Amino acid sequence: MTWEPTRGIEPRVGVVAVAGVGGRIVLPLDADLAEAPPRDSVPSVIESGGIEETEQTAGASNVDLGRSPRVALRRITSHDQDELLERVHASVGLNLPSTPEAFQTFLSRFDEGRSAEGLLVCLRDTGAIAGNVNINSIIRGRFQNGSLGYAAFAPYAGRGYMSEGLGLVLRHAFQELRLHRLEAQIRPENQASIKLVQRHGFRYEGYSPDLLFIDGAWRGHGRWGLTNDMLGIVPNAPHPTQPNR
Repeated sequence: MTWEPTRGIEPRVGVVAVAGVGGRIVLPLDADLAEAPPRDSVPSVIESGGIEETEQTAGASNVDLGRSPRVALRRITSHDQDELLERVHASVGLNLPSTPEAFQTFLSRFDEGRSAEGLLVCLRDTGAIAGNVNINSIIRGRFQNGSLGYAAFAPYAGRGYMSEGLGLVLRHAFQELRLHRLEAQIRPENQASIKLVQRHGFRYEGYSPDLLFIDGAWRGHGRWGLTNDMLGIVPNAPHPTQPNR
């Protein structure tokens, strides 16, 4: 059976974001939520999961990690600098690099050690960057856990692209990266992001007061988690750092 990412709702604003530990939670100011197209309008089979060496998204600078009907997922590279900076400047409230120097520092986080993954959600028809998803703070061993942060860019927010992209990220994280769990920390007032993770099956795990330093103060966040078992995604083999017992 081919696993299909769920499609959710997003606010019609320049940014939708939840951040992992150390990142910023952006609360959309214009919370006009739009329902995604009915599920029966979405093909039930997606091209997915593994790296497709022969077919790339139009304009993409590296290979696709997964595809849904409208978007493809790939890793961020140095070639994305100009377009990503343009998207950040056109959007509102993003805690993402806004200068070439900041972009290079941002890119350096995603090293070969893979303690973090920087991913882009791109439109399949044009290759345009619609959003960014990071899997931060990847811890192996007995934890096999990562922390999610994501943002949708203007003018693509509110069209369901990030929901499709997040579905691809979940498959990539659980199958290719062989993580067991993903988490997201979301401020209670950020209902748009809460509804998005709920649509993808995340469960509420509790509230942590004063968890992250945001906008000059320590802010409380709800903790949301998802495991590969909850989606029925099982890697071919455990990650080599996972103990046998």
